[in-house]
Amino acid sequence: MLRVLDLRAGVPSSTQVNQLVPRASLSIESAIAEILPLIDEIRVKGESALIAATKKFDGFDPSPIPVPQSELDAALANISPALKSSLTEAIARVRKVSEANLPKPVTTTLSPGGKVHQRWQPVDSVGLYVPGGKAVYPSSVVMNVVPAQVAGVPRMVIATPGQKAFQGRPHPTVLAAAAMLGITEVYNVGGPAAIAALAHGVPELELSPVSLITGPGNVYVTAAKRALRGIVGIDSEAGTTEILIIADSGANPEFVAADLLSQAEHDESAASVLVTDSEELANQVQIALLKRLDKTSHAQRAKTALTAQQSAIVLVANIHEAVKFANFYATEHLELQTENAQEVLSLVSNAGAIFIGAYSPVSLGDYMAGSNHVLPVNQQSKFGAGLSVHTFLRAQQIIDYNKEGLAETVSLIDSLANEEGLPAHFEAIQARFE
Repeated sequence: MLRVLDLRAGVPSSTQVNQLVPRASLSIESAIAEILPLIDEIRVKGESALIAATKKFDGFDPSPIPVPQSELDAALANISPALKSSLTEAIARVRKVSEANLPKPVTTTLSPGGKVHQRWQPVDSVGLYVPGGKAVYPSSVVMNVVPAQVAGVPRMVIATPGQKAFQGRPHPTVLAAAAMLGITEVYNVGGPAAIAALAHGVPELELSPVSLITGPGNVYVTAAKRALRGIVGIDSEAGTTEILIIADSGANPEFVAADLLSQAEHDESAASVLVTDSEELANQVQIALLKRLDKTSHAQRAKTALTAQQSAIVLVANIHEAVKFANFYATEHLELQTENAQEVLSLVSNAGAIFIGAYSPVSLGDYMAGSNHVLPVNQQSKFGAGLSVHTFLRAQQIIDYNKEGLAETVSLIDSLANEEGLPAHFEAIQARFE
């Protein structure tokens, strides 16, 4: 099933690790080259280009692209009580975590007349992308909207693709989740075209450009976010899912196999990686995967992902070497199914989110942990973070000095401004004391 990579002689460099276990073959760079003409079409032609792109790639006319309130209301009215209850609880949990992590303003006093305040300002508007494709994601509505609401973002826009099964309209469950959260600006458009529309705006649809775009998507959505960064802010490159599990001989092979499979069912390009110091566990996981694969609904999709280049079982000499591999690989989801998982955690640097112990599977984080499932992929966790309330906030420093406080700095600024050859800088200070 999974190919086996034997690194018991030693884990190589970060570059070599990511060559040995590369992500799926279609790179973001290649995808950008493919979608740049489409992005420009959306910028220039707006609604007509959105309709043409949807007809070409999805096979239907998405009109009307703005989802009317009546459609949102109907979706909410028809949601099952059980699903509504689950969404209500998921919303409450994500909101609780988001509120607990809301940063507070700070004032630093540097002298009796000199203070610097730092406040956290929400962005003015955000485009929240909710993917469709091979699954339906009301959970992504929750993950996008709730932290933005806690941050205080005044305008929130959802873009989500229509579905052939629903006559080209967005999935009712996605619309119901949006309605539960009070979102009224929703657009029936998906893929890179949606990202371009959010970034550039579409005047004929009364869609104004947003300041920030967040949310997961396939490689083309991720490519569009990278291509448009600078025109619009983005959260991270939250693309095709990936999981890496560090497990030792004490791990339950059924749990490990189930978790690898849970992410492989997302997409043929999903990455499922096990890193272990136990050859016996590796063999047991292979057996468990074969057994589970026969019974799962998306067997062919999962099999393609599990047997492709991006998935593997990696044998290492010890758990320290496993963590070294994981830090080099920098996965989206990292599970620690080991003895002394808290100690192992202290060695981990790079991961989008970390799941500790046998009873903290990634699936819990996808839905109900209270954490966020919009996470950086493709080694982005080496410098980026998952979606959270912080994503929607900007740190702003406010300089608050009186005359006495400024007077203390005159000679200091004089020497620095002269050294840098910028005398007008000092003259602006000096003017206040003439």
